[in-house]
Amino acid sequence: MVAAVTPRASCAAVLVAAPASGQGKTTVAAALARLHARQGHRVRAFKCGPDFLDPHWLALATGAPVHSMDLWMTGEADCRARLNEAAATCDLVIVEGVMGLFDGTPNAADLAERFGLAVIAVIDARAMAGTFGALAFGLQNFRPGLPWAGVLANRVASERHAGMLKDALRDPAQWLGGLPKSEAFALPERHLGLVGAGEIGDAMARLDAAADALAETPLGQRALDALPQFRFDDLPAPSAIAAQPWLAGRTIAVARDAAFSFIYPANLDQLTALGARVDFFSPLAGDALPVCDAVWLPGGYPELHADALSRCAPLRDALAEHVAAGRPLWAECGGMMSLFDTLVTADGAEHRMWGLLPGRVTMQKRLSGLGPQQLDIGPLALRGHTFHYSSCDTPQPAALRTVKPGAVQAVGAGEAVYVKGALRASYFHAWFPSSPEATARLFLPKPLERTDAF
Repeated sequence: MVAAVTPRASCAAVLVAAPASGQGKTTVAAALARLHARQGHRVRAFKCGPDFLDPHWLALATGAPVHSMDLWMTGEADCRARLNEAAATCDLVIVEGVMGLFDGTPNAADLAERFGLAVIAVIDARAMAGTFGALAFGLQNFRPGLPWAGVLANRVASERHAGMLKDALRDPAQWLGGLPKSEAFALPERHLGLVGAGEIGDAMARLDAAADALAETPLGQRALDALPQFRFDDLPAPSAIAAQPWLAGRTIAVARDAAFSFIYPANLDQLTALGARVDFFSPLAGDALPVCDAVWLPGGYPELHADALSRCAPLRDALAEHVAAGRPLWAECGGMMSLFDTLVTADGAEHRMWGLLPGRVTMQKRLSGLGPQQLDIGPLALRGHTFHYSSCDTPQPAALRTVKPGAVQAVGAGEAVYVKGALRASYFHAWFPSSPEATARLFLPKPLERTDAF
């Protein structure tokens, strides 16, 4: 018999941030989570801002789903409810920041200030000594009143180097230690960010090595009651659960494998809350399209698996039949890339894809789209974001376009939403809980622009 968990309204909670991307936030956040999880503590982690990749590592470290928190995309009420839910049953809550502490609107500092989460600043200290103290002081004091826990140096060269970094701090009590540069716990990267934990055979060994290193630091040696403690209000469960059953009785087939892995757990929760049954399938494994009422092709890395996907002729034909029968297909970013006639990979190789959309998609060396976006379907607003290195050349006209929040948008700006019969596709990544009604629209056989189905 599993012992009941006694609800609680407070626990240790920190936000792991940095002055920029690439400093080691994920390594430190995952190491801290793994260290305490190994000790039998109940740990939950969250990721600030839109991100599909870092949560893979945080989920491996904690053994629990990792939800995103963004004051615009997911909303303050959703963030607060998820924090409250975690604090009520866990011993430690870790929120990993996004980019630099003050980058973006809203940013990680906004989240820390709004919910009283003390900031642990991670600074890549390679080739640095006294400037480490200046960076730490600036991060702590740039915004007066920002909750603060201390600073941790990453990629430290030696004990002597660590001593120099500690001495550079105005307040030695702010020193949380230093992690050495080590291949044993380095997290590999590629063009969209970290490689997913599920793609690396020694992923857990890397987290254990990072946790072992962190255990030697003042941060790793602190007991939970010595970390910042926070009490969260008693609020209802996350809003993703509250929705009318507009998709009741409908089965949605969701592609999920290394090529289609960009799936927010909250989006799956939302589909279930709308009454849908979710049935996963793997194109890379050669799975047939399940019997379903609608299909979701999420984003991911089709460009890394273009050869295998080009050989999925039975699935290609099944998807074409599905759409021809008037059953909806929603494709996001990488999912949409698979639907064009041709995919050109970074090495210039051309791959025949599934041909449900005319034209070609080509990988670029630089980002082609990045940032928050909103898709307006009539009066309904579905929030999300865009992040892609490819561009598409197609005669298919855009039926709709996303808009940036709060922006006066030029004609033709924003991400195109292509509608071809029952097929709807875009580079736009949707956060389903932001509008359950608009989400249901994506998976119902109704004109996307109309909003009178409910």
